[in-house]
Amino acid sequence: MPVEAAELQQMVNRLRQGEQQALAELFTLYGEQLRRMIHLRLDHRLNARVSPSDVLQEAYLDALQRVPHYFAKPDLPFLGWLRLIVGQRLIEVHRQHLGAQQRDAGREISLTRGSWPSASSVCLAARLVAHLASPSQVAVRNEAVALLEGALDQMDPIDREVLVLRHFEELSNNEVAELLGLERAAASKRYVRALGRLKEILSRVPGFFEQA
Repeated sequence: MPVEAAELQQMVNRLRQGEQQALAELFTLYGEQLRRMIHLRLDHRLNARVSPSDVLQEAYLDALQRVPHYFAKPDLPFLGWLRLIVGQRLIEVHRQHLGAQQRDAGREISLTRGSWPSASSVCLAARLVAHLASPSQVAVRNEAVALLEGALDQMDPIDREVLVLRHFEELSNNEVAELLGLERAAASKRYVRALGRLKEILSRVPGFFEQA
C-alpha cells in the first residue's frame, strides 16, 4: 500500500525527536519492500543459513545506531536510506559467511552514498521461469534458467539493477533514478534497453510466452 507523504513525514519527525518506536514503525511500513530486496540479493548458497528476517533484524539494529547520521544530512528519501542500511548489512553477511568467496558471491552496485550487492542472477532466472512447472516443461525450464543466468550476468550492472528495481521490486522510475544517482530520463532509457534485452532472451525459450 502506498505510504501517504504526510504519514511518512510524521513518523520521520517523531524519529528526529528521539522516539525509537517510530523507526520500528517505519521498518514495518517498508518491511515487504526491504524483504524483496534481501530475497533478490542474498546469495543462494546462504539460503539454509540466513533468512531475510535475520538480515532485517540486524539492519534494524544498524539503523538505530545510524539515525543521527541520517538527520545530519537528510538529502536522501528515507526508504533510500533504509535500503543503503540493508545493503550494507547484506554485504557484511556475505563477508561473514562466504569469506574468500564473497567477491564471486555478491558483486556490488556502487552508489554515490554507499553500495549494495547486485541481485542474484540465479534468483532472477528462477523467478522468470517459475510458471514453467508442468512435467513436460521441466527440461525446458532447466535450460531456460541456465540461459537466463548467463544473459543476466552479461548485462551492464546498472542496466540490470534498473531492471530489478523496476520490474521485480516495483519501484517507480523516479525512485530508481534517485536511488542510483541517475537522471530520470537516463533511468528510463536504461530500463527500456534492459527490458528489451530480456524479452529478446526469453523469446528463445520454447513456450515461455505461451503460458507467461
